Amino acid sequence: MTRLDFYGIDAIHLKETEELLPGRLIVIEGTDGVGRSTQLTILRPWLESTGYAVVDTEMTRSILAGPGLKRAKQGHTLGPITLNLFYATDFVDRFESQILPALRAGFIVLTDRYIYSLMARALVRGADPTWIRSIYGLALKPDAIFYLKVSINDLIPRVLQSGGFDYWESGMDMRLGADLFESFVKYQALLLQEFDAMVGEYAAGLAATPTPAPLLPPIRRRRSPIHRGTAIHRAGVAPTPTPAPLLPCTRPNVSAAAVHRTARGRASPS
Repeated sequence: MTRLDFYGIDAIHLKETEELLPGRLIVIEGTDGVGRSTQLTILRPWLESTGYAVVDTEMTRSILAGPGLKRAKQGHTLGPITLNLFYATDFVDRFESQILPALRAGFIVLTDRYIYSLMARALVRGADPTWIRSIYGLALKPDAIFYLKVSINDLIPRVLQSGGFDYWESGMDMRLGADLFESFVKYQALLLQEFDAMVGEYAAGLAATPTPAPLLPPIRRRRSPIHRGTAIHRAGVAPTPTPAPLLPCTRPNVSAAAVHRTARGRASPS
């Protein structure tokens, strides 16, 4: 059962109604291109095959704000405050209409990123830390969080393999560099710094996994507590060691200079 334990205030008044949440909330966190979707693709079928009802959610999936956010980002003109409010609206809507109903029904909720990515993106764009934490203070503390940590050198080839650099994921709105590659490196470095800072603030005993690939073994080890109706693991964002890539056989063996030349040729900030 997920405890009614919040990072801030109980804005939805769940405690006043003595709300019961028999489901579990599991978060997979990490920066762009680290392999969160791959983990969810592996984890969900396994949980369902063992008899658990599972739903998943991710950023911009809100019916209320998701489509509008995607359209607004197409113009590359969003300011940081508007962008932050869009993301916050998307999260709160998903929290109320997707996450909470599933937890009430006893589902395991797998979420591809939670409030940590949203706060990190806001903080690197200059948001006031007190303000941004107050916005996301209504979030429930998850039962388990897996933070997939990766170095910039490992991240660049992964992003290139998956389609190249994106305007917003490269922080081009912040004018950090002359091109997508330079901006991506600086922006992702800032995000990783924020994630590392959150480890100290939110971590509460989550053991690091040896690599980002095998998340199933630690979930399997926690299967019994799930079955007994106790929390999987009370923890905040915690780091994994710098990982080997999820698909080591497909990662190109190229130099940083070659990657830089490829990025300049394949991507533009248009």
